[in-house]
Amino acid sequence: MSYEAKFKVWRGDDGAGELTDYTVEVNEGEVVLDIIHRLQATQAPDLAVRWNCKAGKCGSCSAEINGMPRLMCMTRMSTFTEDETITVTPIQTFPVIRDLVTDVSYNYEKARQIPSFDPGEVKPGEFRMQQVDVERSQEFRKCIECFLCQNVCHVIRDHEENMPEYAGPRFLMRIAELEMHPADQADRRNIAQDDHGLGFCNITKCCTEVCPEHIKITDNALIPMKERVVGRKYDPVVWLGTKLGIVRKGQDTSSA
Repeated sequence: MSYEAKFKVWRGDDGAGELTDYTVEVNEGEVVLDIIHRLQATQAPDLAVRWNCKAGKCGSCSAEINGMPRLMCMTRMSTFTEDETITVTPIQTFPVIRDLVTDVSYNYEKARQIPSFDPGEVKPGEFRMQQVDVERSQEFRKCIECFLCQNVCHVIRDHEENMPEYAGPRFLMRIAELEMHPADQADRRNIAQDDHGLGFCNITKCCTEVCPEHIKITDNALIPMKERVVGRKYDPVVWLGTKLGIVRKGQDTSSA
């Protein structure tokens, strides 16, 4: 069973653009990315769109569909009525290259700024841990780097001037992942606050709401990191213990 759907797709580049109207065939079981591909094949061969796996695992096909940041490959056409006009635009926070493709290089720059996993002086075979030890940080490894959380974070979406000092939820989550990992020896609380702008986040949870992997970014990563930073900086007992080397990584944060 098929029907004709009305689409408005943003066409343009970094200079200017506009929404262009299309009427395109929709078949049962299809997703928005299928329709975009059909547009390329039948009406708009020069339409630019980024995609790769079409299985919700590469994060490439991020867009805003009727104003909601989503993956095109995971947005089923059955969620819309047949007489509904569907608007597809590029994610708003990052500069448009052409049509639905944006320049997300900001995110890779931030990724390079985060110090990598630090096992300390442990030699192979000397460290043992159980699954329960890594369950908290393992959740964050589900991230597919679609950058939808980065896109909706109003700290940079509405205030571009914050970009140099703010890593955004995806990379603050990466810092939290390393901070919570039992084998990582680095203390990442200072860099989270001082170098990557953790204090900018006011936990609106918009990042969690758009995550296609349903990671609880705010509750399980950002808030615990804030608690760790506050505990170290403002709890006088913890502050003194840290200075004297009595309190080590994670000891002052049993509740976080």
